[in-house]
Order: sequence, then structure tokens, then C-alpha cells
Amino acid sequence: MQVFFSDVQLRHAPREFLVRGQWKPCPEKPERATALKEALLAAGHRLDAPPAGDRSAIAAIHDHRYLAFLETGHERWRQLPGAAETIVPNIHPNSRDVGYPRSIVGQAGYHMADTACPIDGDSLPAILASADCAIAAAKRVLAAGGAAYALCRPPGHHAFADMAGGFCFVNNSAVAAQLLRSKYGKVAVVDVDLHHGNGTQGIFYGRGDVLTVSVHADPADFYPFFWGHAAEIGEGEGLGANLNLPLPLGSGDDAFLAALDVGLNKVRAFGAEALVVALGLDAFEGDPFAGLAVTEAGFRRIAGKLATLKLPSVLVQEGGYLCPELGRNLAAFLDGFAG
Repeated sequence: MQVFFSDVQLRHAPREFLVRGQWKPCPEKPERATALKEALLAAGHRLDAPPAGDRSAIAAIHDHRYLAFLETGHERWRQLPGAAETIVPNIHPNSRDVGYPRSIVGQAGYHMADTACPIDGDSLPAILASADCAIAAAKRVLAAGGAAYALCRPPGHHAFADMAGGFCFVNNSAVAAQLLRSKYGKVAVVDVDLHHGNGTQGIFYGRGDVLTVSVHADPADFYPFFWGHAAEIGEGEGLGANLNLPLPLGSGDDAFLAALDVGLNKVRAFGAEALVVALGLDAFEGDPFAGLAVTEAGFRRIAGKLATLKLPSVLVQEGGYLCPELGRNLAAFLDGFAG
């Protein structure tokens, strides 16, 4: 399986994020990508640097005002008297159906869903390099079939078309899915991250050509709280093309795999011709977020079930945070997917 990663992704290194009313060290740090990279190398994988610069694939998913905010926002923020080094919004609209502000303070609130997506001076190159990995993996699968893995960091599945959130800025899984649509009539995105892929759901919610399936901790009790409930099934042309499978906190392998079986039956019934796996490793029993209790063996079994679809597949790294087993969990997943 071809693997894509760029060391440029390590440049995004926010020190803090605001959680539960307190500034805490940001868990989405470069070291998590380094741990995954080292595990790949130890398992004998070669890491290829992706070509840079295909911004059309990103623009096919994301709003032009949002992309302009990502490109120029930090420079404009730093020109504010007394501004901090990092963009963290202090005001959010109570509705998306409102006017668009000229002020960078207002734009930060408009384009950032929460305080868990800080932007500093080195964030943009890393964000774009992360997207480059997903783009390269999708193009590899378009050209040759089979499967490819993108070690994307920062992750992407909480990013909406015009809004960052939850450590995510460009929705790499959505970008990959849209690229696959250039060849395949129907594409499925299956998200196995601890957290619901709310941005991916939002991007495709009104479309019938991309099925979104997510197995995750119940948002009644867990981030992202406002999305990911079972009643959310799509709208318009996308009615029936979204499936959420929330799990009680603390659920382990058996519950996760049972829900995944339901999701994979939906993928088969949908008639998907290609697959994007939004691969979170944070459902692990020892992950710092401690929401679910999937084991290393569980990740191997999850991957094996996904592989039974026998579809051209792009595996896109989402969550999974620093713990001693992080790299082993990735190796187990890739081994399981390869059969």
C-alpha cells in the first residue's frame, strides 16, 4: 500500500487550546504524526512526499471566503493591537444565516466552530500539506485502484465547507471522496474515529452520490454534541445517504464491530464503487480522550471488515492521540486491511 506523508505537516504546533474554560496543552501536536510515521517505517512502509499545489481539489469542497480566511487570517489577526500569537475566536454567530463581517475578529468566529482549532503563523503550510497527502492518495487510487494511505495531520473530518473545528481545517476525507467521484459514480465515506465526522456529514448532507457513515461515541455525551445523532439521515437528494451509529461511552470491540456491520451493509446497499475510510485511532481504550474502549486487536478486525467491501480505497488519518500504543494501532489496522 502506498503511503503519503510530508514533514511540512509538523510545522503546525499550537501550544494551547481552550477546553472546559481553561487553557490546556493542545493534544493535536506534531509528535502524534511522528509516532505514526515511525510505526510505518518500522513496519516496512515507504513514505512518499505528496506533490504540492493542487488547490482545485480543495476549492471543490471548501468555500472561497473560508479559504481566503485560512490564507490571510493570521497575518491580519497579528495586525490587531494587542492580539495574541494564535487565532482563537471570542465570538460566534448564533445563526449561519447572517451577514458576513469585514473584521478578522468576526471572521474568526464565523469560520471557526469552536476553540479547538487554533491557527498560528506556521499552520497554513501544514494544513495544505495535510490536504496534499489526501489528494495524492486519491489520485493514486484513481490511477491504479487498490488502496492508499494518507498520514494527514492536522486531521480534517470536523471541518465544514466554510468552518474549521475540532483540530480540523481542510476536510481531507471529503476532498478525497470528491476526487474519487471523478471516476466512480457512488462513493462511501466510512468514519471510524471516536468523534462523529460532523464536517464530512455537513458537506455531503444534501447529496445522493456520496454516502456518509460514522461509528462514534454518542454526541449526547461527547464532542461534537450537536451533530452525529441517529435521526440525522440526510436531506433533499441526500435523504437516506447519511447514517450515524452512535455508541454509549466506554463501548468496546464487540459493540463497535456490530455497529460497523450495520454501516457496511448500508454501503453495500448504496452500491458504492469506491471507499474513503476516515481513520481515527482515538477509539482506543488507552487514548487520552477516553471515550470508547477499542483494543489493538479490535482495530485489526475493523480494518478486516472494511476490506471485505473490496473497493478502491483511500485511507485518511483523522484522530488518534499520544499514547504508547498509537503506532501499534495503526500498524494493526493496516495489517488487517491488507488481510
